[in-house]
Amino acid sequence: MKAIRNEKYGLPDVLQLKEVDKPVPNSNEVLVKVHAASINSWDWDYLTGKPRIYRLLFGLFKPRHKILGADIAGQVMSIGEEVKLFKPGDKVYGDLSAHNWGGFAEFVCADENLLSSKPANLTYEEAAAVPQAGVLALQGLRYNGDIQEGQKVLINGAGGGVGTFAIQLAKLWGAEVTAVDCSEKMDVLLDLGADHVIDYQKEDFTKAEKKYDLVLDVIAQKPLSQYENVLNPNGALVVVGGSVALLLKLAIKSIFSKNSGKKMGILVHKPNRQDLKVLRELLESEKLKPIVDKCFPLDKTPDAFTYYGKNLVKGKVVITIE
Repeated sequence: MKAIRNEKYGLPDVLQLKEVDKPVPNSNEVLVKVHAASINSWDWDYLTGKPRIYRLLFGLFKPRHKILGADIAGQVMSIGEEVKLFKPGDKVYGDLSAHNWGGFAEFVCADENLLSSKPANLTYEEAAAVPQAGVLALQGLRYNGDIQEGQKVLINGAGGGVGTFAIQLAKLWGAEVTAVDCSEKMDVLLDLGADHVIDYQKEDFTKAEKKYDLVLDVIAQKPLSQYENVLNPNGALVVVGGSVALLLKLAIKSIFSKNSGKKMGILVHKPNRQDLKVLRELLESEKLKPIVDKCFPLDKTPDAFTYYGKNLVKGKVVITIE
Protein backbone atom coordinates (compact mmCIF):
# COMPACT_ATOMS: atom_id res chain seq x y z
CA MET A 1 0.00 0.00 0.00
CA LYS A 2 1.02 3.64 -0.39
CA ALA A 3 1.81 5.72 2.71
CA ILE A 4 3.50 8.97 3.68
CA ARG A 5 6.59 8.19 5.75
CA ASN A 6 8.63 10.50 7.98
CA GLU A 7 11.93 8.89 8.88
CA LYS A 8 13.38 11.97 10.59
CA TYR A 9 12.34 15.24 12.15
CA GLY A 10 12.22 18.26 9.90
CA LEU A 11 10.11 20.41 7.61
CA PRO A 12 7.46 19.01 5.23
CA ASP A 13 10.05 18.11 2.59
CA VAL A 14 11.20 15.17 4.75
CA LEU A 15 7.87 13.44 4.11
CA GLN A 16 8.02 10.77 1.39
CA LEU A 17 5.40 8.73 -0.43
CA LYS A 18 6.45 5.07 -0.19
CA GLU A 19 5.16 1.58 -0.79
CA VAL A 20 4.86 -0.31 2.51
CA ASP A 21 3.24 -3.51 3.75
CA LYS A 22 -0.46 -3.42 4.43
CA PRO A 23 -1.04 -3.79 8.21
CA VAL A 24 -2.80 -6.81 9.70
CA PRO A 25 -5.33 -6.19 12.50
CA ASN A 26 -4.79 -7.62 15.98
CA SER A 27 -7.62 -9.32 17.84
CA ASN A 28 -9.24 -6.04 19.00
CA GLU A 29 -8.52 -4.04 15.85
CA VAL A 30 -10.21 -3.36 12.55
CA LEU A 31 -8.49 -2.80 9.22
CA VAL A 32 -9.77 0.44 7.72
CA LYS A 33 -9.50 1.52 4.10
CA VAL A 34 -8.72 5.20 4.64
CA HIS A 35 -10.64 7.59 2.38
CA ALA A 36 -9.57 10.79 4.13
CA ALA A 37 -7.39 11.98 7.03
CA SER A 38 -6.81 15.43 8.50
CA ILE A 39 -3.85 17.35 9.90
CA ASN A 40 -3.81 18.39 13.56
CA SER A 41 -1.27 20.44 15.49
CA TRP A 42 0.13 17.24 16.96
CA ASP A 43 1.02 16.08 13.43
CA TRP A 44 2.97 19.30 12.91
CA ASP A 45 4.76 18.97 16.25
CA TYR A 46 5.56 15.33 15.52
CA LEU A 47 6.88 16.22 12.06
CA THR A 48 9.17 19.01 13.24
CA GLY A 49 10.09 17.54 16.62
CA LYS A 50 9.67 21.00 18.14
CA PRO A 51 9.63 22.13 20.86
CA ARG A 52 12.45 19.66 21.45
CA ILE A 53 11.11 18.62 24.84
CA TYR A 54 8.30 16.86 22.95
CA ARG A 55 10.86 14.37 21.65
CA LEU A 56 10.78 12.72 25.06
CA LEU A 57 7.31 11.55 23.97
CA PHE A 58 7.76 11.34 20.20
CA GLY A 59 11.18 9.68 20.06
CA LEU A 60 14.45 11.19 21.22
CA PHE A 61 16.48 11.00 18.00
CA LYS A 62 13.89 10.05 15.38
CA PRO A 63 10.09 9.80 15.26
CA ARG A 64 8.58 6.78 16.97
CA HIS A 65 5.63 6.72 14.54
CA LYS A 66 6.80 6.66 10.95
CA ILE A 67 3.33 7.27 9.48
CA LEU A 68 1.49 10.27 10.90
CA GLY A 69 -2.22 11.03 10.75
CA ALA A 70 -4.53 10.50 13.73
CA ASP A 71 -7.90 11.63 12.35
CA ILE A 72 -9.34 9.25 9.79
CA ALA A 73 -12.56 8.43 7.97
CA GLY A 74 -12.95 5.27 5.94
CA GLN A 75 -14.47 1.83 5.57
CA VAL A 76 -13.85 -1.35 7.57
CA MET A 77 -12.27 -4.05 5.41
CA SER A 78 -11.64 -6.81 7.99
CA ILE A 79 -11.82 -7.31 11.76
CA GLY A 80 -9.93 -9.09 14.53
CA GLU A 81 -11.51 -12.13 16.19
CA GLU A 82 -12.49 -10.19 19.35
CA VAL A 83 -14.07 -7.17 17.62
CA LYS A 84 -17.73 -6.73 18.57
CA LEU A 85 -18.62 -3.22 17.45
CA PHE A 86 -17.99 -3.29 13.69
CA LYS A 87 -18.18 -5.54 10.67
CA PRO A 88 -16.62 -5.34 7.20
CA GLY A 89 -18.28 -2.65 5.12
CA ASP A 90 -19.05 -0.30 8.02
CA LYS A 91 -18.18 3.36 7.45
CA VAL A 92 -16.25 4.77 10.41
CA TYR A 93 -14.34 7.77 11.70
CA GLY A 94 -12.07 8.32 14.68
CA ASP A 95 -8.90 9.63 16.31
CA LEU A 96 -5.98 7.18 16.48
CA SER A 97 -3.60 9.37 18.50
CA ALA A 98 -4.04 7.11 21.54
CA HIS A 99 -3.20 4.02 19.47
CA ASN A 100 -0.83 3.80 16.52
CA TRP A 101 -1.50 6.87 14.30
CA GLY A 102 -0.92 5.82 10.65
CA GLY A 103 -3.76 7.71 8.95
CA PHE A 104 -1.74 9.12 6.04
CA ALA A 105 -1.88 5.81 4.22
CA GLU A 106 -4.25 3.70 2.16
CA PHE A 107 -4.95 1.35 5.08
CA VAL A 108 -4.60 1.54 8.86
CA CYS A 109 -5.38 -0.72 11.81
CA ALA A 110 -7.44 0.87 14.57
CA ASP A 111 -8.61 -0.12 18.04
CA GLU A 112 -12.38 -0.54 17.74
CA ASN A 113 -12.95 1.59 20.85
CA LEU A 114 -11.47 4.65 19.14
CA LEU A 115 -13.93 4.53 16.25
CA SER A 116 -17.56 5.41 15.74
CA SER A 117 -19.95 5.16 12.81
CA LYS A 118 -19.31 7.94 10.30
CA PRO A 119 -21.97 10.67 10.26
CA ALA A 120 -24.24 9.63 7.42
CA ASN A 121 -24.65 13.13 6.01
CA LEU A 122 -20.94 13.92 5.78
CA THR A 123 -18.44 13.12 3.05
CA TYR A 124 -15.34 11.23 4.09
CA GLU A 125 -13.39 14.50 3.82
CA GLU A 126 -15.79 16.29 6.15
CA ALA A 127 -15.86 13.39 8.61
CA ALA A 128 -12.05 13.25 8.78
CA ALA A 129 -12.02 16.88 9.93
CA VAL A 130 -14.05 16.09 13.05
CA PRO A 131 -12.57 13.57 15.53
CA GLN A 132 -9.70 15.18 17.41
CA ALA A 133 -10.73 18.82 17.02
CA GLY A 134 -14.37 18.11 17.76
CA VAL A 135 -13.68 16.03 20.85
CA LEU A 136 -11.17 18.58 22.19
CA ALA A 137 -13.76 21.33 21.77
CA LEU A 138 -16.42 19.22 23.48
CA GLN A 139 -14.19 18.24 26.40
CA GLY A 140 -12.76 21.74 26.76
CA LEU A 141 -16.16 23.39 27.02
CA ARG A 142 -17.24 20.82 29.61
CA TYR A 143 -14.04 21.22 31.67
CA ASN A 144 -15.69 23.30 34.39
CA GLY A 145 -19.10 21.65 34.15
CA ASP A 146 -21.81 22.15 31.54
CA ILE A 147 -22.06 25.64 30.10
CA GLN A 148 -25.15 27.49 31.28
CA GLU A 149 -27.25 29.66 29.03
CA GLY A 150 -26.05 33.25 29.04
CA GLN A 151 -22.53 32.51 30.26
CA LYS A 152 -19.70 34.38 28.59
CA VAL A 153 -17.14 32.24 26.76
CA LEU A 154 -13.94 33.41 25.05
CA ILE A 155 -12.17 31.17 22.55
CA ASN A 156 -8.59 32.12 21.63
CA GLY A 157 -7.37 30.60 18.37
CA ALA A 158 -10.99 30.30 17.33
CA GLY A 159 -10.43 30.00 13.59
CA GLY A 160 -8.68 26.62 13.63
CA GLY A 161 -10.01 23.10 13.99
CA VAL A 162 -10.82 23.12 17.71
CA GLY A 163 -12.00 26.72 17.70
CA THR A 164 -14.49 26.38 14.86
CA PHE A 165 -16.18 23.49 16.65
CA ALA A 166 -16.03 25.27 20.03
CA ILE A 167 -17.82 28.34 18.68
CA GLN A 168 -20.68 26.22 17.38
CA LEU A 169 -20.99 24.08 20.50
CA ALA A 170 -20.89 27.06 22.87
CA LYS A 171 -23.59 28.85 20.86
CA LEU A 172 -25.65 25.67 20.76
CA TRP A 173 -25.60 25.61 24.57
CA GLY A 174 -26.67 29.25 24.80
CA ALA A 175 -23.39 30.98 25.62
CA GLU A 176 -22.32 34.46 24.55
CA VAL A 177 -19.18 33.79 22.51
CA THR A 178 -16.17 36.02 21.90
CA ALA A 179 -13.84 34.59 19.27
CA VAL A 180 -10.19 35.66 18.95
CA ASP A 181 -7.98 35.11 15.90
CA CYS A 182 -6.26 36.97 13.05
CA SER A 183 -8.03 39.35 10.67
CA GLU A 184 -7.98 36.79 7.83
CA LYS A 185 -10.32 34.53 9.83
CA MET A 186 -12.88 37.07 11.02
CA ASP A 187 -15.36 36.06 8.31
CA VAL A 188 -15.53 32.41 9.35
CA LEU A 189 -15.83 33.31 13.05
CA LEU A 190 -18.88 35.48 12.34
CA ASP A 191 -20.37 32.93 9.95
CA LEU A 192 -20.22 30.32 12.74
CA GLY A 193 -22.19 32.56 15.07
CA ALA A 194 -19.62 34.33 17.25
CA ASP A 195 -21.26 37.26 19.05
CA HIS A 196 -18.03 39.24 19.23
CA VAL A 197 -14.72 38.90 17.37
CA ILE A 198 -11.29 40.19 18.32
CA ASP A 199 -8.34 40.52 15.95
CA TYR A 200 -5.42 39.66 18.22
CA GLN A 201 -3.11 41.67 15.94
CA LYS A 202 -4.97 44.83 16.96
CA GLU A 203 -6.32 44.11 20.44
CA ASP A 204 -5.22 42.12 23.51
CA PHE A 205 -8.27 40.49 25.08
CA THR A 206 -6.52 40.24 28.46
CA LYS A 207 -6.27 44.03 28.69
CA ALA A 208 -9.97 44.67 28.19
CA GLU A 209 -12.40 45.08 31.07
CA LYS A 210 -14.77 42.30 30.01
CA LYS A 211 -14.83 39.16 32.20
CA TYR A 212 -15.60 35.61 31.14
CA ASP A 213 -16.98 32.47 32.73
CA LEU A 214 -14.76 30.29 30.52
CA VAL A 215 -11.65 31.01 28.47
CA LEU A 216 -10.75 28.19 26.09
CA ASP A 217 -7.26 28.83 24.71
CA VAL A 218 -5.92 26.71 21.87
CA ILE A 219 -2.66 28.67 21.57
CA ALA A 220 -2.04 29.97 25.09
CA GLN A 221 0.98 32.27 25.39
CA LYS A 222 0.13 34.92 27.98
CA PRO A 223 1.14 35.13 31.67
CA LEU A 224 -1.31 33.36 33.99
CA SER A 225 -1.93 36.59 35.88
CA GLN A 226 -3.38 38.13 32.72
CA TYR A 227 -5.78 35.23 32.29
CA GLU A 228 -6.88 35.55 35.91
CA ASN A 229 -7.73 39.20 35.29
CA VAL A 230 -10.36 38.31 32.65
CA LEU A 231 -12.05 35.49 34.58
CA ASN A 232 -15.19 35.91 36.63
CA PRO A 233 -14.89 34.81 40.30
CA ASN A 234 -15.98 31.25 39.47
CA GLY A 235 -14.58 31.26 35.96
CA ALA A 236 -12.18 28.79 34.36
CA LEU A 237 -9.22 28.84 31.99
CA VAL A 238 -8.88 25.69 29.89
CA VAL A 239 -5.66 25.38 27.88
CA VAL A 240 -5.76 23.03 24.90
CA GLY A 241 -2.32 23.99 23.60
CA GLY A 242 0.32 26.68 24.01
CA SER A 243 3.89 27.47 24.93
CA VAL A 244 5.83 24.87 26.89
CA ALA A 245 6.74 27.45 29.54
CA LEU A 246 3.12 28.33 30.18
CA LEU A 247 2.05 24.68 30.23
CA LEU A 248 4.71 23.91 32.85
CA LYS A 249 3.67 26.88 34.99
CA LEU A 250 0.04 25.87 34.74
CA ALA A 251 0.84 22.28 35.70
CA ILE A 252 2.80 23.44 38.77
CA LYS A 253 0.07 25.89 39.73
CA SER A 254 -2.59 23.18 39.57
CA ILE A 255 -0.54 21.01 41.96
CA PHE A 256 0.37 23.60 44.57
CA SER A 257 -2.35 26.23 44.45
CA LYS A 258 -5.10 26.22 47.05
CA ASN A 259 -8.69 25.71 46.06
CA SER A 260 -10.31 28.93 44.91
CA GLY A 261 -13.21 30.06 42.78
CA LYS A 262 -11.16 30.39 39.62
CA LYS A 263 -10.09 27.16 37.95
CA MET A 264 -7.10 26.93 35.61
CA GLY A 265 -5.95 23.74 33.95
CA ILE A 266 -4.59 21.89 30.93
CA LEU A 267 -7.03 19.77 28.97
CA VAL A 268 -5.77 16.18 28.79
CA HIS A 269 -7.20 14.88 25.53
CA LYS A 270 -9.09 11.59 25.90
CA PRO A 271 -10.12 10.09 22.55
CA ASN A 272 -13.23 7.95 22.97
CA ARG A 273 -16.15 6.66 20.95
CA GLN A 274 -18.82 8.10 23.27
CA ASP A 275 -17.81 11.70 22.47
CA LEU A 276 -17.63 10.77 18.79
CA LYS A 277 -21.20 9.51 19.07
CA VAL A 278 -22.31 12.83 20.63
CA LEU A 279 -20.65 14.71 17.77
CA ARG A 280 -22.16 12.38 15.17
CA GLU A 281 -25.67 13.05 16.47
CA LEU A 282 -25.11 16.81 16.33
CA LEU A 283 -23.62 16.58 12.85
CA GLU A 284 -26.43 14.40 11.52
CA SER A 285 -29.03 16.79 12.93
CA GLU A 286 -27.14 19.63 11.21
CA LYS A 287 -26.60 21.49 14.48
CA LEU A 288 -22.85 21.26 13.92
CA LYS A 289 -20.69 21.35 10.80
CA PRO A 290 -17.00 20.81 10.10
CA ILE A 291 -15.03 23.55 8.36
CA VAL A 292 -12.68 22.19 5.69
CA ASP A 293 -10.31 24.82 4.33
CA LYS A 294 -8.58 22.76 1.68
CA CYS A 295 -8.05 19.16 0.53
CA PHE A 296 -4.83 17.65 -0.83
CA PRO A 297 -4.27 14.20 -2.39
CA LEU A 298 -2.01 11.77 -0.53
CA ASP A 299 1.00 12.40 -2.78
CA LYS A 300 0.74 16.14 -2.04
CA THR A 301 0.88 15.69 1.74
CA PRO A 302 4.12 17.74 2.01
CA ASP A 303 2.29 20.62 0.31
CA ALA A 304 -0.59 20.20 2.76
CA PHE A 305 1.79 20.52 5.71
CA THR A 306 3.46 23.56 4.15
CA TYR A 307 0.04 25.19 3.83
CA TYR A 308 -0.85 24.20 7.40
CA GLY A 309 2.39 25.67 8.70
CA LYS A 310 1.43 29.17 7.52
CA ASN A 311 -1.07 29.34 10.42
CA LEU A 312 -3.81 30.79 8.22
CA VAL A 313 -5.93 27.66 7.92
CA LYS A 314 -9.65 28.15 8.55
CA GLY A 315 -10.84 24.95 10.21
CA LYS A 316 -9.00 21.88 8.94
CA VAL A 317 -6.71 20.70 6.15
CA VAL A 318 -7.67 17.26 4.81
CA ILE A 319 -5.69 14.58 2.97
CA THR A 320 -7.71 12.52 0.49
CA ILE A 321 -6.72 8.94 -0.30
CA GLU A 322 -7.97 7.32 -3.49
